[in-house]
Amino acid sequence: MSSKILIIEDEEKIARFVELELGYEGYTTKKAFDGRTGLELAETGEFDLILLDVMLPQLSGMEVLRRIRRTSSVPIIMLTARDSVMDKVSGLDSGASDYITKPFAIEELLARIRTALRKSIPEELVLSASGLQLDTGRRTVTMMGIPIDLTKREFDLLHYLLKNKGLVISRETLLENVWGFDFSGETNAVDVYVRFLRGKIDEVFDTKLIHTVRGVGYVIKDEK
Repeated sequence: MSSKILIIEDEEKIARFVELELGYEGYTTKKAFDGRTGLELAETGEFDLILLDVMLPQLSGMEVLRRIRRTSSVPIIMLTARDSVMDKVSGLDSGASDYITKPFAIEELLARIRTALRKSIPEELVLSASGLQLDTGRRTVTMMGIPIDLTKREFDLLHYLLKNKGLVISRETLLENVWGFDFSGETNAVDVYVRFLRGKIDEVFDTKLIHTVRGVGYVIKDEK
């Protein structure tokens, strides 16, 4: 099911342009051209994300933002011609998820929308594949109900791969997301820890959980 986005923007040409581009991307949209109408629509709770202009008739974007935040945590991206630091700080402090200034490239807006929608999806507490279960809350891992003792780094690596099950993840992406951007150790660290995980899971339980895609990276797949 496509995400539903509310566009609260008083410049009708901009609103229509954004509506068309979002439609091309598969989103369902609704428009409002003033703050009061936008607030009424937002309060229905039927939208997955709101694009909110700051300068609006009847109710300002900042006031609409504050009122929405009394009852809802829906992602809100502020759209405005203003680009001063204080305007941005005010919007973010009032609960905006992100801020983009006009004129903007539609590709950047679409990327920010995708990011905001991803962040709004609750992460699964228990991830699984081929009989293995990882509980993110308890930080435990079991295979067919049998506990597996992992170090913190092994757990974090397995967690990231499971979270992206079915997707091939490059070594560079794993280093950035598991070790951190400031990691300055050996670049083969990912390969070393994958071997550790295989030793504790694949070899012990006679399975093949983590697959190598030569020249690209690693992927976790459910065994057929």
